[in-house]
Amino acid sequence: MTSTLQNCRNIGISAHIDSGKTTLSERILYYTGRTHKLGEVHDGGATMDHMELEQERGITITSAATRVHWRDTTINLIDTPGHVDFTVEVERSLRVLDGAVLVLCSVGGVQAQSLTIDRQMKRYGVPRLAFVNKMDRTGADPRKVVRQLRDKLDCDAVMMQIPIGVEQSFQGVVDLITGKAIYFDGEQGEKVRYESIPDELVSEFEESRRAMLESLSMYSDELMELLLEEKDVSEELIHKVVKDATLSRQLTPVFMGSAYRNKGVQPLLDAIGRYLPSPIERDARAFRTDPETGEEKRFELIPDDSKPLVAMAFKIVEDPYGTLTFMRIYQGKLVKGGSYYNQRTGKKERISRVFRMHADQRVELDEAGAGDIVAVIGIDCSSGETFCEEPDYCALESIFVPEPVIQVAIKPLESRDADRLGKALYRFRKEDPTLTVKTDPESGETLIAGMGELHLDVYVERIRREYKVQVETSAPKVNYREAPTETIRFDTKHKKQSGGSGQFAHICGIMSPIPEDEETNEPFLFEEQITGGVIPANYIPAIEKGYRVSLEKGPIAGFPVVNLKIVIDDGSYHTVDSSDLAFRICAQTSLRENFPRTKPAILEPIMKIEIECPENFQGNVVGDLSSRRGMITATETTGSSCRLVGEVPLAETFGYSSILRGMTQGQGVFSMEFLKYKRVPASIQEAILRERNDKTKK
Repeated sequence: MTSTLQNCRNIGISAHIDSGKTTLSERILYYTGRTHKLGEVHDGGATMDHMELEQERGITITSAATRVHWRDTTINLIDTPGHVDFTVEVERSLRVLDGAVLVLCSVGGVQAQSLTIDRQMKRYGVPRLAFVNKMDRTGADPRKVVRQLRDKLDCDAVMMQIPIGVEQSFQGVVDLITGKAIYFDGEQGEKVRYESIPDELVSEFEESRRAMLESLSMYSDELMELLLEEKDVSEELIHKVVKDATLSRQLTPVFMGSAYRNKGVQPLLDAIGRYLPSPIERDARAFRTDPETGEEKRFELIPDDSKPLVAMAFKIVEDPYGTLTFMRIYQGKLVKGGSYYNQRTGKKERISRVFRMHADQRVELDEAGAGDIVAVIGIDCSSGETFCEEPDYCALESIFVPEPVIQVAIKPLESRDADRLGKALYRFRKEDPTLTVKTDPESGETLIAGMGELHLDVYVERIRREYKVQVETSAPKVNYREAPTETIRFDTKHKKQSGGSGQFAHICGIMSPIPEDEETNEPFLFEEQITGGVIPANYIPAIEKGYRVSLEKGPIAGFPVVNLKIVIDDGSYHTVDSSDLAFRICAQTSLRENFPRTKPAILEPIMKIEIECPENFQGNVVGDLSSRRGMITATETTGSSCRLVGEVPLAETFGYSSILRGMTQGQGVFSMEFLKYKRVPASIQEAILRERNDKTKK
């Protein structure tokens, strides 16, 4: 079992939009014999983009899983989306993978989404290789990409190859470890040919190899000694040092090629087998609650089939056969027909069928072991839940889910379709934790919120196609927030004592913005500094609960309240009439009456935007962005194209893709991701409040 696991790799392919991830995945499938025809994204024939919408739009929306074999290595491969709107797909895939390939465009280099993916890889401690793709493009510069990896991602990126020619004359690569030139012959680059280094590249090879060895010597005393003594360094030692440094996430080995031109993929597959970890070489982070102390302690999982099962449900997909739950098995064996405990709910769930997936095709299995990624039918759960053979056994670290930033109201055109719309939204919410569905208490409208316009567009289109429900949506609405700007003291009494059992609660304290020196990601901080028992300790949780409930709908415009700190330091109670309910109502009254005195500001989501366009349109694009209250923070020109990085309020970006295309004769592209919340200008705050008041009056 161990030898098989030793040769297993669970890896993901991640990148910024249009860096060529799916094309690279298709080449991997072809060279490993998984497919016998090259699928292309541009003609809708990509195996991994199996959804009709993906083929039409030429983008990856859902991560697709497959298993391939390369030499003696088994690779479970997941192709993830590049668009920031589908960031949860990358997030949950990286959560269960052991290694990753970060694909970068040889011209674009490290782009906006590359930074997001880098953060996700660091969050889950995923070792990675980098692959500089599109080496045949005009302006290709792998050395610039390596410099950007070092500067922007703060990683020790080391070239393991140098190119033979660039742009149109790109022919192959020179391996800096073996000193061989590698060419890719045959119609589809399937024949790998090794030759001696071309004369004109010998000096560049020697210089690059020396630089590589000097970088690697930082991770090995033995290698450093050999260099100082000017002795030969064996290939085995180099491979060992690269692997150890990659597994400790200190080093990012850089490979290069052109997936579309069928060059450079096979050496990358060799590197995946050689340098990325097997399930045995990765720590699985699990926690177990001590029954005596109630403390959460680290719990070590061993990838062994004979141990009790521990698996994570990381993705849920509905298909014609039922609900497919994708699972990564960390320990033990998952058996068809077996029953396992959901560690969050305590419920026992029976698995009726187990499948190995190849994009949307499947092979049925009787069982699956540690290190496997499979899909199962028969269980009801949410993304990120842990399943074990025993109840209260352990819980795996869950998946980080970012907050949605945009929402629209949705309703069916025909009232008879309301039921089907409800089913569709229930299913999509289970599939995608970043999609939230709620009902507006004032208007009764169904609101869906997500990560961006494209994110919601795709779900609306899927409702039309998969559920045959015609829907209409309102204009997108921004998820604003309310926050205090001044510190005030308050004194609130809740008194209802007319006959029968009464209610009495009295609280005093300070309401303020969270001080900048308090480093916290929490939107609300609550402290009690009660002395002398003026409010009994058993009422404090009810006070905090009262405040927390009120935060969901702020008093000035009905938006959630953030950046608020409340300190309770005085008050009084009644021995008979005081209760949890009385103190909870008193806290709610206190926020409603006193929060407006803190001179609240409305905050809006600010997006980090990255635009690529021809240089001659730069002035128009910058001018337009300024008119949208945006600002440019960095510009970079490569040849005739330029890249602009800036910040812009989300409210000003609706429909921006068609406006940008119009301004740049169809050549401009952009990507956005949430950056921060920032105070809106006073005039816009007044307009938002006016609109809110008009709506309330109606």
